[in-house]
Amino acid sequence: MATSASSKVVFELDGVFIHYPESSGEQNSLISGCLRLLDKDGDVIVEYNPVEDEDLSAMLCAAKECSNVFEWGQVKGRGPTQGKAPGDERRGELQMSYETEWDMVQTVQFRKSPWEGASCSTPAPAPDMSKASKSSQLKFRLSDLASVKVKEEGWSYLVFTLRDAGVELPALHFHQGGSEGFLGCLRKHVQLTESASDASVLLVSSHSKALSQSFENLLDDAKFGLLTKFSQDPVTTTLGGFSKVTNYLIDAFRVPDTELQHRPAAQVVDLLNEVIPGLDINQLDEPGFEVITRVDLGERPEVRRGEPLGLDEWNRNMDPDGRMRNVVDLKHTIFKGGLCHAARKDGWKFLLGYMPWDSTVEDRRSLTTRKTDEYFRMKLQWKSVSEDQEKRNSRLRDHRSLIEKDVKRTDRTNPFYEGADNPGLILLHDVLMTYCMYDFDLGYVQGMSDLLSPILYVMENEVDAFWCFVSYMEQMHQNFEEQMQGMKTQLMQLSTLLRLLDVSFWNYLGAQESGHLYFCFRWLLIRFKRELNFHDVLRLWEVMWTGLPCQNFHLLVCCAILDSEKQKIMEEQYSFNEILKHINELSMKLDIRVILQKAEAICLQLRSCKDLPSSVGEILGLNDTETQSSSKDRPRIPEYSTPSEDQQQLIEDYSPSSSSQMTTSPSSS
Repeated sequence: MATSASSKVVFELDGVFIHYPESSGEQNSLISGCLRLLDKDGDVIVEYNPVEDEDLSAMLCAAKECSNVFEWGQVKGRGPTQGKAPGDERRGELQMSYETEWDMVQTVQFRKSPWEGASCSTPAPAPDMSKASKSSQLKFRLSDLASVKVKEEGWSYLVFTLRDAGVELPALHFHQGGSEGFLGCLRKHVQLTESASDASVLLVSSHSKALSQSFENLLDDAKFGLLTKFSQDPVTTTLGGFSKVTNYLIDAFRVPDTELQHRPAAQVVDLLNEVIPGLDINQLDEPGFEVITRVDLGERPEVRRGEPLGLDEWNRNMDPDGRMRNVVDLKHTIFKGGLCHAARKDGWKFLLGYMPWDSTVEDRRSLTTRKTDEYFRMKLQWKSVSEDQEKRNSRLRDHRSLIEKDVKRTDRTNPFYEGADNPGLILLHDVLMTYCMYDFDLGYVQGMSDLLSPILYVMENEVDAFWCFVSYMEQMHQNFEEQMQGMKTQLMQLSTLLRLLDVSFWNYLGAQESGHLYFCFRWLLIRFKRELNFHDVLRLWEVMWTGLPCQNFHLLVCCAILDSEKQKIMEEQYSFNEILKHINELSMKLDIRVILQKAEAICLQLRSCKDLPSSVGEILGLNDTETQSSSKDRPRIPEYSTPSEDQQQLIEDYSPSSSSQMTTSPSSS
């Protein structure tokens, strides 16, 4: 069936069947048709039409029992009451198999059911089921879909339920496969969430319009320029898109301009809470959560940053066998100033845990040989998949398509990746594809190319880059998982820290419907990759990889940025939209040296606080008993482990005997 000029076919699959029970009076209970998703001026329509071709060839498909095969043969020119056509019995005989499991052949006659070709222009929200049973044509807007039930009976079939009075449509049977591809396409336009009461039911999240733009809106400023789009839709543009990750992916809200002009901030918050279910920053009324009152944090120290660790100094800390010595001092020096670029290729392997600190040169040579073999075995897995095989592997197809799309736009202004047919782009593509073979469950998710790009730039070798990336993904894995538990946890922890540091600012954000801190989402998701220039990203990451001066130091980096901006936000009385706009416009304008100074100072300020709330101590791992509050009303928190050797060294550096290293200034909290 031809679509109108204004309709775009986004999915199409032939050989989808409707089964009608024999009691309905239909002699031929199996009807074949074509399933489509149409995008008509932004309105996505699900359409199912029976086949028009009267010369349909016979088809075989496995039934519920493996010993049965249904043969589909069309009977021409007869009504439901007519007998079998000549040759039908012969056709059944020809399908008999010498294999016992195929010996029972049931011949089922196929008759094209009459139907009227209705116009595509105005789909009905709830089709008349009495007509559907006769014409076999189904058509509805995706925004009218309430749920999809997924069942398996030798093949997959889907049952759609519409929002209007819970109308349930006839099941669509995918005898020849394709249901996963169809659901995958649906996920690009709506959010499908497994029902808590029935795992076979996928609930469809529908706002005023279906979620339609992918995570690329959040990351791709070139195509979806914030300044251009902000004038049309400040809320949607700045949020850029949050939803389920694995499918991917993270979707943005896209609704007609007329609906966006005066959208209340509270309504947007409700939508965001639907997209990341279970996230509620304001937990003060929940049992078991510690109530944080105003705490005197004392003076915030001023700290000095150091210079990068040079290659000569790095090599001097290596014994004759190649083992790294003075690891605690090395990490401290790297935390204070980072690494010079010449030392990064070796240094990052140790910081990320790819190479053990106590390994010898011979150990590392043996490990590299073993890891090289392992890498190329995995690479060969996807390299050896033929085009014909890939046609039947929708997950691999989807990952490849997404990787190819992202690679073309990742750090293209960097000389390592710029220009057509750049070998750096080929390596970036190959490493990401191989990671799909390493982690089948996660595969590839948009944003991961941003994490790999700096690592590949430093390593200049796909094997080393791959294993360093694997180590980094072990830290970042929860950020990209479908339930987004890592992102939920970090946003709640950040809110807890911000409330302690400046409750007035925290209250102001809450009054402006910004207490959810979603404007920090991109910071956390890809560790400030899009907020800093490329070389500042390298410096920040290696500093964070030392694990100093506390755990979750990246949350204090967020606090440092917000601490620098809070005065402007409050004095200018920024509203919900203006806060989002202001935070997004900080991209590429941040001074990493100043940010790290302030983040470190905040950590030292909190460490010295005698009444530090236990919840904050748990987040940052500040487990010194002197910093724990003695309040009996506070919920009991499990004992923390003792500080790591690296963190203890940093504590000693800032002990009273080392006071010459820092001065104090009035706290800005």
